[in-house]
Amino acid sequence: MKFLTRPVWSVGFRPFFSLACLSGLSLPVVWALMYNGNLSGPSLPFSGTQWHAHEMFFGFAWAVIGGFLLTSTKNWVHARGYHGAALFFLVAAWLFERVGMWFAGSWPILLFRLSNNLFLVSIVVMLLWTLISRRKDDTYRDNYFFLLILPAFLFAKQLMLSSEYFPIGWSMAMGLFRVAFLVMLERTLTPFMKGAFQVSILRNATLDKTIKLLGLAMVFESFLPSLWSGILALLLAGLLLGRLAFWKPQLALRRIDIGIMYLGYLAIVAQLLIHFFNQVAHPQWVGAVSVHVFTFGTMGLIIPAMLIRISQGHTGRKVAFDSLDKFALYIMLAGFLARIVLPQYYPGQYAQWIFSSAICWLICFSLLGWRYIPYLFAPRIDGREH
Repeated sequence: MKFLTRPVWSVGFRPFFSLACLSGLSLPVVWALMYNGNLSGPSLPFSGTQWHAHEMFFGFAWAVIGGFLLTSTKNWVHARGYHGAALFFLVAAWLFERVGMWFAGSWPILLFRLSNNLFLVSIVVMLLWTLISRRKDDTYRDNYFFLLILPAFLFAKQLMLSSEYFPIGWSMAMGLFRVAFLVMLERTLTPFMKGAFQVSILRNATLDKTIKLLGLAMVFESFLPSLWSGILALLLAGLLLGRLAFWKPQLALRRIDIGIMYLGYLAIVAQLLIHFFNQVAHPQWVGAVSVHVFTFGTMGLIIPAMLIRISQGHTGRKVAFDSLDKFALYIMLAGFLARIVLPQYYPGQYAQWIFSSAICWLICFSLLGWRYIPYLFAPRIDGREH
């Protein structure tokens, strides 16, 4: 089919980053309108909060990580990634899941289960097949972390839609994404700092592996006694901070395009420290601060920057953040402030802070979608096929 030979179906980041922009601009606003009572929610057999958490993790975030891994794995194992009909199927399955999540309460249970699992099961199996079948050609020895965390997403997803086990489900999902971001930051910040400042940052195999193993252990923190869970989070936060001291943050923070990645790294540290204090001191926060520090501070800051870089570089363009790109990143910083910080000082306007932060997502991803979706649907400008 000629339709499947179009550039958008040539490599995974193209359709899935487009979907990430569309879901990033819409899902937070839909939730804010639902939360404030301005929009009737979907027909659900579970709570609206579960719908919101599921869609941000397994809708928006999995569009990003799916596009990233479908693109990166082909480079890691030196093989052509999924494209054409296979990629179209994954996109259709992702869209099927979004429709199913909205109409879950009115669909037959078997149809809902099919819609809810088809995408994630399919993409996990495909990614695992790529990494396992081509393991001899894999340039990253620590890709076994993906072999461990990718199947675990399936388990976390089921728990998130269970009223009884929802807290365990979102904790596991956040932990799994944390491991993915830790791996990604190690691999990307090293060349970013080399390219931008001609400096090398500390890469110690034992330290890096210990950090990822602790991150993997934190996936299952809900099954541990609260004290042990807190100590584990504190230990991981300490190692991350110690390593960051040798990653030259004083240079990185001079540039928003790289500094935003460091702020996302620090958000992982902040979330772990908040988790520690939650377990040992039980402070009174306004809102679900722990999870939102990660979703706004790590996902919300790193993802737009990575989307810009990959959309430029992998379409044959020079990677350069112009004033509009930087504006999009500053808007997300404002969203973090509105969603996490200001409610602690002005809790009476909590609903307004939720809406304000959602508008920041709307502005950022509308801008990125307007700028980069045309790139994603067009051929590479350097003449290469993919």
